[in-house]
Amino acid sequence: MPATIRPYAPRDAQLLAALYLRSVRELGARDYSAAQVAAWASLCPSSERLHALSGDGRTRLVAVDGADLPVAFADLEQDGHIHFFYAAPEVAGTGVAQQLYAELEQVARAQHLTRLHAEASERAHRFFLRQGFEIAAKREFSVAGVPIHNYAVEKRLDEAGAAPAGGPP
Repeated sequence: MPATIRPYAPRDAQLLAALYLRSVRELGARDYSAAQVAAWASLCPSSERLHALSGDGRTRLVAVDGADLPVAFADLEQDGHIHFFYAAPEVAGTGVAQQLYAELEQVARAQHLTRLHAEASERAHRFFLRQGFEIAAKREFSVAGVPIHNYAVEKRLDEAGAAPAGGPP
């Protein structure tokens, strides 16, 4: 299912908050317990918070369907941190997330970033590994008293914005 990737628009905020919540509840439930999913869902940003964050210099890209409705979104902060990367359950496994990530990495390269990094769930870290990321650490923590984990993942880009070449010349 190809999607159109476009910049965030203020009209997206409410739909992105709902998408985040559906992604956590439906996709997160495949890898985390009900208590962990509930704790994670409690962190869902409001549409107002999502919109406010869009003004801090980050790049927010939105994958939309043929009706211009968001099906995935991602945020790239100025230091290469991928803050949000969420897809609607109905597009999981369809290539939309990979398409969104490819566009996000192009933005990072255009900004001459040398490193991308994120904190990724069980499902998301497997996705990021397929995109060339490496696991820096497994992070154990608690949310509202509920133990949960994710992974610190990172991908190095060379100073020219290209992925580093493997091996000697």
